[in-house]
Amino acid sequence: MFSTLALGMPMGAEWLVIAALGLLIFGKRLPEVGRSLGRGIVEFKRGIKGVEEEIAEQVDQEPERPRLTDQVTTAAPVKTEYKFDPYTGKPVEPVEKPKAKFDPYTGKPIEGTEEQTQSHGA
Repeated sequence: MFSTLALGMPMGAEWLVIAALGLLIFGKRLPEVGRSLGRGIVEFKRGIKGVEEEIAEQVDQEPERPRLTDQVTTAAPVKTEYKFDPYTGKPVEPVEKPKAKFDPYTGKPIEGTEEQTQSHGA
């Protein structure tokens, strides 16, 4: 059932073998290696704690953002007349607005130019 390539966590007897090999390899330097390993772990924990504190400070310093329900949206005015062509950047000639074809008060069609209708109405 078990494959020879399947490796799991070491059990009791395997830990004894690993400890014996560590003692043979490091010998007299084993306490020194243990101390340096312990210092490394402590420094790592201090570094992690420092990063967590920095993140907490950043969160505290950020102003509270308004919630979506608090925000008031207004439609921006749509600009259709350009002073410069948006694609080429060249100046655009001002476009004349078309003359009214209907009288805005009566809704009747205007015959002739605006000047003629103003002279008739006055």
